[in-house]
Amino acid sequence: MKFALVRFIVLGFTALLSDAVTAIAGETHVVEMRNANPDDSNDANVFTPPILKIDTGDSVLFKVIDNGHNSASKRGVIPEGAEPWNGGMDEEIEITFTVEGTYGYICLPHYQMGMVGLILVGDYSVNLEDAKKVRQRGGAAKAFKMLFEKLS
Repeated sequence: MKFALVRFIVLGFTALLSDAVTAIAGETHVVEMRNANPDDSNDANVFTPPILKIDTGDSVLFKVIDNGHNSASKRGVIPEGAEPWNGGMDEEIEITFTVEGTYGYICLPHYQMGMVGLILVGDYSVNLEDAKKVRQRGGAAKAFKMLFEKLS
């Protein structure tokens, strides 16, 4: 009888601890790296979704759907104190976001063509205005402008 009670208490504590760890770890979201938008085949080299709102502590998995892409944070378009990232070509990479703010990211080979995205973490207004001011080149300038306009 005592053994059963101890086992019940230990199992209950283990379940509570597991739930607490899951709550701390946050949710994992997926951003797909694609050759074309699944809703519009004329929209080439895209991240889907292009804008993602998440909570502090959540993670994003950049998933390879089509080869030839990567995910890298865009210098100047991440909040102060946040860690930049630079995934390898055709590499699935998971990033945990622990600092609130606006994060701009790009596909290095397709940056000039406008393959960019935004991740908005918690109170993303922290660096939003500074992120909008970062000078972009080529198609990335137009793409980032369109994404920022969607936030208004």
